[in-house]
Amino acid sequence: MRVLSAVLTLRTQIIGTKAIGNFAMSGKVVHNVYVSQCYQQNRQIIGTQYQRDRCAPYVHNFLPFQGGKLAWTGISSMQLHTLSKHQSGFVNRGTVYCNAAPTTSVVPSLDKVDFLKLQNGSDIRGVSVAGVEGEPVNLTEPVAEAIAAAFSGWLVEKKKADASGHLRVSIGHDSRISAQVLQDAISRGIVSAGLDVVQYGLASTPAMFNSTLTEDDAFLCPVDGSIMITASHLPYNRNGFKFFTNAGGLGKADIKDILERAADIYNNFTTEILMTSKEQAHASIKRVDYMSIYTSDLVKAVRKAAGNTEKPLEGFHIVVDAGNGAGGFFAAKVLEPLGAVTAGSQFLEPDGMFPNHIPNPEDKTAMKAITQAVLHNKADLGIIFDTDVDRSAAVDSTGHEFNRNRLIALMSAIVLEEHPGTTIVTDSVTSDGLTTFIEKKLGGKHHRFKRGYKNVIDEAIRLNSIGEESHLAIETSGHGALKENHWLDDGAFLMVKILNKLASARASGVGGGSKVLTDLVQGLKEPAVAVELRLKINQNHPELKGGSFRDYGEAVLKHLENSVESDPNLQKAPVNYEGVRVSGFGGWFLLRLSLHDPVLPLNIEAPSKEDAVKLGLHVLAAVNEFPALDTSALDKFVQA
Repeated sequence: MRVLSAVLTLRTQIIGTKAIGNFAMSGKVVHNVYVSQCYQQNRQIIGTQYQRDRCAPYVHNFLPFQGGKLAWTGISSMQLHTLSKHQSGFVNRGTVYCNAAPTTSVVPSLDKVDFLKLQNGSDIRGVSVAGVEGEPVNLTEPVAEAIAAAFSGWLVEKKKADASGHLRVSIGHDSRISAQVLQDAISRGIVSAGLDVVQYGLASTPAMFNSTLTEDDAFLCPVDGSIMITASHLPYNRNGFKFFTNAGGLGKADIKDILERAADIYNNFTTEILMTSKEQAHASIKRVDYMSIYTSDLVKAVRKAAGNTEKPLEGFHIVVDAGNGAGGFFAAKVLEPLGAVTAGSQFLEPDGMFPNHIPNPEDKTAMKAITQAVLHNKADLGIIFDTDVDRSAAVDSTGHEFNRNRLIALMSAIVLEEHPGTTIVTDSVTSDGLTTFIEKKLGGKHHRFKRGYKNVIDEAIRLNSIGEESHLAIETSGHGALKENHWLDDGAFLMVKILNKLASARASGVGGGSKVLTDLVQGLKEPAVAVELRLKINQNHPELKGGSFRDYGEAVLKHLENSVESDPNLQKAPVNYEGVRVSGFGGWFLLRLSLHDPVLPLNIEAPSKEDAVKLGLHVLAAVNEFPALDTSALDKFVQA
């Protein structure tokens, strides 16, 4: 049955550079918001196996597209994109055809949102679920929709697409309770921009990037862009987005650009024009089980390393802890086809409330959980993932953990066997013992860089571009990227590299289970004391005089640096890219300014508590001259 379309006449302003991604939505645009309530449905359908999403999205158009063009008199969507970056002005009064059917949905009022505050480095993160005191929701459906539309505009420009073809964007999410609602909102934003949407449902972040590389028409690949809905290990009320093209993850400048575009789009949403469309556009959305492709590739990689053996892990007992995130697939879809026994694996069921422990390989409770599982089940190896599977860690049969510096040491040993002499890029808080291990025992080069997984990855790429070979970029958090894997930080692929070592050792007649891994890190000197203390800057303190916390923090670092030069017991690191790193008393400390927060994290490593306190006392003496700095954590440490 045909339904009459409403015709609205709008005066629309094109807002220069950021409006290019607005698809002429800078004026009033009719749009329907459907508020999905999917969490209870999800809980009912979740089982022990990897689940597909079953909550149908409801997607509606801002503007109908006809043959790749906006139904806007005389102007195609792509023509709008190609307007000069610096052009602004008015489009003459035209006709916009919109869907106008009644709705039973309650249309919420749009709150004022500071979009740039949603930026978290190269990611977007915000509060998507109400209920936590002091954390108001700022990642709403309209906000997500605006961000998706902005990404679409950005993507069209980057791909230099024309009006003759549609770009395609894949969407996946982790187990968070707000995932379905945000997936629907993102889908609406992309469809409204005239791009095609492919929903993957529950997925991992690395898989989303891979979907831009896979060539398989049956799975609608490769896609032109990809969005992962995740907030890594953050609490249940948070969520966020990561964006990819076949060139990799987007950088900080790209995210800032997208958020500025999104703010323009969002500011032109009004409640009076938010109405339902005449038909649900969800029929245009495709759904694909891309995770089957991704997991199949992981399986093939291990088989290849073992000489194309069908079940190279037969006889190995390996347990997985997914922390109720998205990594539960690894047991049934990767390990079992390779012949491994996975009995005793735990928390594989997706549950966005994370009832058992934080899905974070850096978390002590999480590492204790996987260690106990290994020992209780007498397993050969334990594997643990974070929520979206871009980080991981392992535990050997004796309960020896491979995380932080030990994971870096293990991966360095594996990579340097394959690429002798290569440079290993890490973040700034890795230990001196790791440097000695990489350079003296393994014969590689350790390049310590800034904190932040994207910083580390980009630095490895830069080194290669100037002729310094690097094959591994890895952070102490568990983010690890390999040149052979397109510089993607993929926790599952890191574990595949470890499994390859087990499988190839077995194929070569070397037994001993995970001992082959433990032997690879023999000689790594680890400190008796390793702590991280967080010194917070009080932004309301009169000492700041209305200035930025960043300037204040830089002043603290400069003062500390000057104080070190006058102490003969301390030596400043000759090469350092972040903060103030100093050696002394057999150990070292690093004081740096957080990437995003008004905090100065202090890392101290030393051969004894006494030596660690000596280092801490020097820092305390220097920073005590800054009254806006909360030193209570350091005070407690040196007094204990």
